[in-house]
Amino acid sequence: MIARSRLARNGHRAVQWHARASNNRYLATAASGSFAYETGDAGGVKFASRDLPGPTTHLAVVAKAGTRYQPLPGFSEGLEKFAFKNTYKRSALRITRESELLGAEYSAYHSRENLVIGAKFLRDDLPYFTELLGEVISQTKFTAHELHEEVEPNMQHSRKVMLTHPTEFAENSAHSVAFHRGLGNPLYPSSSIPMTKYLDQERLQSYSRVAYAKSNFAVVANGANHSELSKWVGEFFTDIETSPPKDFSSTGSEPTRYHGGEERIAHDAGNSMIIAFPGSGSVTGPSYKPELQVLAALLGGQSNIKWTPGFSLLSKATAEYPQAHIVTTHHTYSDAGLLSVSISGLAHQIRGASQEVVNTIKSVAAGSISKEDVKKAVATAKFRALESGQNIDTGIELTGAGLVQGGKAFQLDELAKSIDSVTEDQVKTAAKSLLDGRATVSTVGDLYILPWAEEIGLNV
Repeated sequence: MIARSRLARNGHRAVQWHARASNNRYLATAASGSFAYETGDAGGVKFASRDLPGPTTHLAVVAKAGTRYQPLPGFSEGLEKFAFKNTYKRSALRITRESELLGAEYSAYHSRENLVIGAKFLRDDLPYFTELLGEVISQTKFTAHELHEEVEPNMQHSRKVMLTHPTEFAENSAHSVAFHRGLGNPLYPSSSIPMTKYLDQERLQSYSRVAYAKSNFAVVANGANHSELSKWVGEFFTDIETSPPKDFSSTGSEPTRYHGGEERIAHDAGNSMIIAFPGSGSVTGPSYKPELQVLAALLGGQSNIKWTPGFSLLSKATAEYPQAHIVTTHHTYSDAGLLSVSISGLAHQIRGASQEVVNTIKSVAAGSISKEDVKKAVATAKFRALESGQNIDTGIELTGAGLVQGGKAFQLDELAKSIDSVTEDQVKTAAKSLLDGRATVSTVGDLYILPWAEEIGLNV
């Protein structure tokens, strides 16, 4: 006969094992969950969701209202700063207090193409925050006192922050030189732009009807059941115009054209130089070129591994200039892109490193690269693209933009396959095409020392 104490001990161990096994099964499910978005339409509103396992949800409205599409300076940022202010149903204080009681957080930001208004909250609170986002985009009060006392001072602060960072200043300049209008519109207006000449509450309210028309935005969720999201979007996004009114003429909708050129800006806060070329559009658009993403990874500049210079070509080529910080970035937009090499640091170090950047691109175009380097670059580009898409914030914006621009959600599997298919010859051809066309060069800092584009062998 088995003793009662032994049975008790065995029963306790069984409970512990069952708990561990259940937990392991849950973790395995979370790790193997699909990252593909399921799309739909509810009452004319496009939406997408990924039902990722977990207790929280991230919900956002992604509107085609970035600086590319704003009719006048400051309008995209103005809409961003007015998000979660007073509405016709709730005060800003009530919105804040209710969100705090639910343990949630909300946010708003704009990029060159999109305005993203979102919230992160416990999964069971999906109905409340779906209603709140629908209310924010359709019933916000655009009052004069909020504009002058809260919105405009925050916009002034954003401009001052941008002006104290030479690299951000140079990036704004590079986009302006490369694309002129549209994508060339500054992310934040510079202090020289008379913003108050254009921005007032009546105009901003009129533009909100354009930005938040059903055809110009999508609702995207991570961690939400698709049928539940469809139900609540259909219920709370009803009082919204289907098509944008004709209050403002269409801006930014024409196909993007790359121009190229050079701009030099004297600045005493630091030195930065951006060398840029036409890049690839989004994977959801018609101008996607994965070889340019691989080329950006091949050039590199900043090591991914601590205490080593890394395998990238620029990290090796510019080893003699340790006080020049070099980063290659590929800026992706719906119908265009910008492959840029940013160099910041001491002016004389930037001068020497910039020449090495051009020489390295020429060596790639000439075929002086190994298969191993290309293989590593493909792996790096694939990892960066997948990591960016898997990131909840980035994935939401890319998916929403894809739905609005082309009716197609951003899918990680397609992105990985396209990058995997890039060949060594494609990378060489891409590098040669950059040199054959016009470059974009933006220089900010000590112009006496920093070089002109023609001095380092670039055609602008």
